[in-house]
Amino acid sequence: MTAKKKPRGIVYSTDPDYHYDWGDEAEKAELPPGEQDLRVHLLRLKGNRKLTVVKGYRGPADGIEKLGRWLKSACGVGGSVKDGEVMIQGDQREKVMALLKEEGYRVKPSGG
Repeated sequence: MTAKKKPRGIVYSTDPDYHYDWGDEAEKAELPPGEQDLRVHLLRLKGNRKLTVVKGYRGPADGIEKLGRWLKSACGVGGSVKDGEVMIQGDQREKVMALLKEEGYRVKPSGG
C-alpha cells in the first residue's frame, strides 16, 4: 500500500499556472560499500534478551532490505529492517562486523 502523497510547502495557490511539488524526488543513490560508515550497536532488552542493530546505511530502501536479508541468513537468526536500521536477534556483533568488513563496508562497534 502506498502512502498518499501531499503537496510540500504550500497549501493553496490562486495562481492557475502553479504546479505543486508532490515529492517525486528520485530515491537516494546507493553509495558503494567503501563509502558507507556503519555502526553496530548492541541493545539489551527486557528478559536478558539482546539485539544487534546496524545503523548508518545510506541508500534506497530496497538496498537496506537486501542487506538485512543477507545478514539474517548469514548469521542464521531472525531479525527485521525498520526505520533505516537492520535488527538481528541476539548478540551477533562480531559476526556482523566481520561479514560487513568482508563486503568492503567501513564498520565500527558502537554503544554497549
